[in-house]
This record gives sequence, structure tokens and C-alpha cells, in this order.
Amino acid sequence: MIVSAPVQGSPAFQRIRQILETTYKERNLVRVPAGQVIPQAPDEVWIVCRGVVSLSTTYESGDEALLGLVGPGMPFGRDLSLVDPYYAAALTPVDLMRLKWVEIEQSPNLGRELMRAVSQRLRQSEALLALAGQRRVEDRLREFLGLLGQEFGIVTPQGTRIGVRLTHQHLANALGTTRVTVTRLLGQFKQEGWLRVDTERHMLLGR
Repeated sequence: MIVSAPVQGSPAFQRIRQILETTYKERNLVRVPAGQVIPQAPDEVWIVCRGVVSLSTTYESGDEALLGLVGPGMPFGRDLSLVDPYYAAALTPVDLMRLKWVEIEQSPNLGRELMRAVSQRLRQSEALLALAGQRRVEDRLREFLGLLGQEFGIVTPQGTRIGVRLTHQHLANALGTTRVTVTRLLGQFKQEGWLRVDTERHMLLGR
């Protein structure tokens, strides 16, 4: 069972937000529009306060691979990864807070909550690695969409609505396949009735 990531309004995010608002109430958030690369520096950690950030790397061939998705209450930064190159980009419009490691070390409560968030990031990474064990692309895509539903989904009468929009190329990069294959399989899922797209282009899974 994959544990859902903290989302806006969840107890985990509310705890982190309360600590940030109490300790850093004079500090402005950094707003980044969708699609923009987020600069990263040593000894710094970004915390997502609103929106979703995608983490990725590129191979010598030029191919891109998705490393993870970071939602509200979750940290990311170059110091949290051994992967090089390591890119972070705003998948949606995001509000971020930038902290130095020394600031986190001086706040035991914040450090404890961020450790929980990092643990969730680890579980997400393991879930993504487990997908690679599926030989059929169809199975990998179906499980990846299910993971997105658990991480960023909202249960509605029509099904689980994935709150983040990914392009077919994003999905292809995440699964190590082609955009054409992803498009074909998504069409198949729609025919089966397992997948639908609402008027705002958000995916709906099952019923």
C-alpha cells in the first residue's frame, strides 16, 4: 500500500505550515510559474507551500527521466539527492519557501516534520522503482496513474480525480517509453471505462 503524500489541508501539511508561519512569518514566499526551472544551491532546501514540482534528470543520450513529484509540505533540493544532473521545475504554479540547512537545524519541530516528509519522498521513490519491474508498459502506466491518484487524487462520485496534469511526454519519461505508446494506451484505458478526462483536462480513474 502506498501512503498518500501530504496535500494542502492534510494534517501533515497543516503542521508544517503552522511551524513556517510562526517561525518565518516575515519571509516572503517565492512564486514560480508553471514550466519554469527552479534554481538550486548547496546548503539550501525548498519547501513546497502550494502546487507541484517535478524532479528529473537527463541521460547522455538527451532522454529525460522523472525522479519524483513534490507536493505541498514536501522538501526538495540538490543536497537531498545524489543524482547529477538534478532538475526541479514547476509543474503547476507554485509557492515555495527557501531555507538554509542551519535554519532547519535550529528548529527541532520543523526538522522532525521535514524528516517525515523526506520519508514519504523515499516511499514514493521506491514505488517508482517498483514500476520498473513491470515488463508490460500497459501495466506500468496503469500502476503509475494509480500512484498519482493516491498521491495527488481527490475522491469524487465520478472517480478519483488526479489533481495534477501531466502531458503524455511527462508520462512517457516517467515510464521509459514513447509518447506514442502512452497516447495509445490512454485511449485504450478510456475505451475500457477505467480512465476519463473532465472538462478541466484532469484525469479521472475508475468509479
